[in-house]
Amino acid sequence: MPPRKRQRLAAAVLSLGLLGSPAAIAAENVVFVSGAFRRSIAVSDLVYLADTGKARGLMADVLAFARQDPEEVAKLLKAELSIPLLLTSRLLSTRLGEALLARVAQIIYPLYAKDVGVPALRAGVINALVANDGKLSAVDFLEAYPVDEMEVSIPALLAVMQKAKSISQLVQFFMESPLDGLRGQTKPAP
Repeated sequence: MPPRKRQRLAAAVLSLGLLGSPAAIAAENVVFVSGAFRRSIAVSDLVYLADTGKARGLMADVLAFARQDPEEVAKLLKAELSIPLLLTSRLLSTRLGEALLARVAQIIYPLYAKDVGVPALRAGVINALVANDGKLSAVDFLEAYPVDEMEVSIPALLAVMQKAKSISQLVQFFMESPLDGLRGQTKPAP
């Protein structure tokens, strides 16, 4: 990881504990990576989609290719969860929270810095909750992510998606899988 990015990430994480306020750093691009393939979508394009229901730039091409309705995707980007900041912060620091973060950090992490994926995810969630009075959405998370480029590993994402045929199965996969590591046993994949 370049020293500048490492310093920015450390500053963002430290600002949570020392200042009690979210860092001013936010993700600028979501970079989809598979081997040598890399494509970036600007977070501003995702925010625009969430705000207007209309896609622009590469996002418009991706949605057209995937035959997805921009208004439906906008609803997903804006869907909010109301969760208590203190409880979430404590939960993310437990063995279960760490296991869940580690699982997600196999898919989403700072570009060129997979080893700091867990603290970056934790900081993004906490920053977003602080900035939005205990509410969290995908857009809020992206705007609060402490590194300017977030990598999404396409192979890791596809592997998870293959195991889950529906959104409910995907949620179940992420909620149950960390428990496997806590029990000290492995459960066969469904």
